[in-house]
Amino acid sequence: MNYRKFFAIISLFIYQTVFAQLGEVSNLVKMELIKGQDKVHQNSLLKVALKVNIEKDWHINSNKPNEDFLIGTKVISEDERFPIAKISYPEPKEFLFKFSDKPVSVFDGEIIIGLLINIDKSMPLGSYKIPVRFRYQACNDQLCLPPASLTDTLEISVVDNRTTVNKINQNLFANLDDLDKSGFWDNTIDQISTQSTTKKLNNSVASTLESSGFFFSLILIFLGGLALNLTPCVYPLIPITVGYFGGQSEGSTSRLFLFGILYVLGMSLTYSIIGVVTSLSGAIFGTLMQNKFVVIAIALLFVVLALSQFGVYEFKLPNTLVAKAGGAKGGALGAFFMGLTMGIVAAPCIGPFVIGLVTFVAAKGDPLYGFLMFFVLAVGLGLPYLLLALFSGKIKKLPRAGDWMVGVEHIFGFLLLGMALYFVGPILPKAINKYLLPIFGILSALFLLFIDRIANNIKTFRIFKIIFSIVVIAISIYAIIPSKKIEPDWQKFSEAKYEQSLKNKEGMIVDFYADWCIPCKELDALTFSDPRVLEKSKKFTNYKVDMTQTLSDETEKLRNRFS
Repeated sequence: MNYRKFFAIISLFIYQTVFAQLGEVSNLVKMELIKGQDKVHQNSLLKVALKVNIEKDWHINSNKPNEDFLIGTKVISEDERFPIAKISYPEPKEFLFKFSDKPVSVFDGEIIIGLLINIDKSMPLGSYKIPVRFRYQACNDQLCLPPASLTDTLEISVVDNRTTVNKINQNLFANLDDLDKSGFWDNTIDQISTQSTTKKLNNSVASTLESSGFFFSLILIFLGGLALNLTPCVYPLIPITVGYFGGQSEGSTSRLFLFGILYVLGMSLTYSIIGVVTSLSGAIFGTLMQNKFVVIAIALLFVVLALSQFGVYEFKLPNTLVAKAGGAKGGALGAFFMGLTMGIVAAPCIGPFVIGLVTFVAAKGDPLYGFLMFFVLAVGLGLPYLLLALFSGKIKKLPRAGDWMVGVEHIFGFLLLGMALYFVGPILPKAINKYLLPIFGILSALFLLFIDRIANNIKTFRIFKIIFSIVVIAISIYAIIPSKKIEPDWQKFSEAKYEQSLKNKEGMIVDFYADWCIPCKELDALTFSDPRVLEKSKKFTNYKVDMTQTLSDETEKLRNRFS
């Protein structure tokens, strides 16, 4: 603890033991609730302004005071039937005080806080009194007082949609330019719900696990791991799994099962390490796929695996381990390392469920607990790939085994090479990345059609290979043909433009994008191209932030600034 924090704490102690008994600090802060409408409809938002007056030469901490030993300002509805859906605090000021070694974010003088109170669609009609508590900590340049709170009561009338609602106190609300221009008062119930869904889900995951028994928590986490297979981030694992197990195994169910188990164990180990790091550091390292060296290593692994499909070499365990494994040979070691890598591949798209689990594990601070939680999560995530491995490997156990198996291995080899290009693409220039996979697809298909003659004497396999190659060529050509991109009027983000927008009090949409981020591409394809979203976006200044090169100084600065 530095000397300024020590000074602040000692001052606080002196106040609590001496000055508090003298009653010298009453009425330092006063509050008043002001409605923006005389009545409110069901399934709507009530607009409220909270006016706060702070005594001269005093201030209160802002909602984010910059020092962990200071208590931030908070507004709370004490009637759970009327939760506060959104709060807009005014722009704070920053001052350097004697008790702090860095500027403290504070409010002083008169401030107005915007509140949107949620009126549920099932709320019975009638009059209600809603107590709203304002919590704050007052300080001057010498000391900080203990946290205190004020409560005021908001009287409202809930009416049906046929009753007219009139705006009141418009002189006050019309002057709240900061709130009006940001579109704060324009939020609807649906918009508020959408904005808070992820935050609520994160909190609910942690609270559900906290309230559940240990074994029940493990079951929930296992089911959550299974559900992660429905997210787009794990889609690349499907062709990788099919490509690897379809070519590495030899049809034996026991070997396929062993390889699949090793694959899932490798994936589980990666996630378990994430759990340990999370429990020790309180944060998840979800940035592995943002490191170009990690991406290159993954791509090289796919190339190495692909070469084995073309007969360059064969994976083998040491003979002693082969004997202990009951004769299993090719692919066992590769399957385990593939699983390790796949844990990294899926990490950038961890989803709200895993963020909630991270919050829970970080709060526990127990490495063994974190290891177990994420191990079970990965087992749930990996179970479908164990079944997929068994299915893929069984392809080679079809009747009349012969040269056609080598032809199948070549197809799987091209599949793995395609995945290598898929992962290395984001670190290449966009102009190259755009055409990389389509051109590779066309060349691979042409090679299979006209150069790779293996097993062409088998009619069924030849027909399959022709159809497969034609489909790949058609998809690749479709990907190359330019199409009109429907999207908001994005501007490239810059500090100067952003600060100017803040100065002009413009509403902004800031989209943080990365080429390796599959949900980002899903947003572009489905959400930002939606006509309703496009129409709404015209009210905003739209900035696009490219976070692909995350380890650059500029991107790191932005990531820290916007958390």
